[in-house]
Amino acid sequence: MSPVLRIGIQKSFAELIGTFALVFCGTGAIIINQESGGVISHIGIAITFGLIVMAMIYALGNVSGAHLNPAVSLAFWVAGRFPANQIPAYLMSQLAGALLASGLLHILFPDNATLGATLPAGTALQSFVLELILTFILMLVILQVSQGSKETGWFAGLAIGGVVLLEAMFAGPVCGASMNPARSLAPALVSGHLEHVWIYLSAPVLGAMLAVPCRAILHMPVSILNETNE
Repeated sequence: MSPVLRIGIQKSFAELIGTFALVFCGTGAIIINQESGGVISHIGIAITFGLIVMAMIYALGNVSGAHLNPAVSLAFWVAGRFPANQIPAYLMSQLAGALLASGLLHILFPDNATLGATLPAGTALQSFVLELILTFILMLVILQVSQGSKETGWFAGLAIGGVVLLEAMFAGPVCGASMNPARSLAPALVSGHLEHVWIYLSAPVLGAMLAVPCRAILHMPVSILNETNE
């Protein structure tokens, strides 16, 4: 096996494992909270999402970059940090990991109706705007603290996991605070609740894309800014 192929397999496998862990623990917390009569609570669910993201970044960031999210991979590509030829493998691995997690949760909790699917509590427009802004903030932080296309380093996991926790804490009751197409698509497919999945496929991708030019403006050379002001 060539080194290039071996590295590609390792990266894809890391994305599969990481996204599996994210969906299994995150949506698993939602399911168990429902099954146990609210023992975990909304705050516990938000903490679970933040902690599993942080843990996977520290565990897998040096292998694949720990994107765990199609919107993140696409935004890294738009930012010129990630090669286009790796996009299909990353997206398929992320979706496969999420589907495996939702499938296993369905086996463990066959009577659960939604399997932690993200569903709007208010209007579709409200959730669309919230998901867009939440993912914009998350991606901006990721672009600022990551090294190239890798979410790695001493503070990356803490910063990114903290943002996920924060956003899930305050926006979760309204829109679900998905910020991740794979995290939303998998439980929607397995549970059959596809009626609002378009929100969670489109808004996170658009929000992540919007973060790319904003980050570029923040790092615009001083000489260009001076020319603009003259």
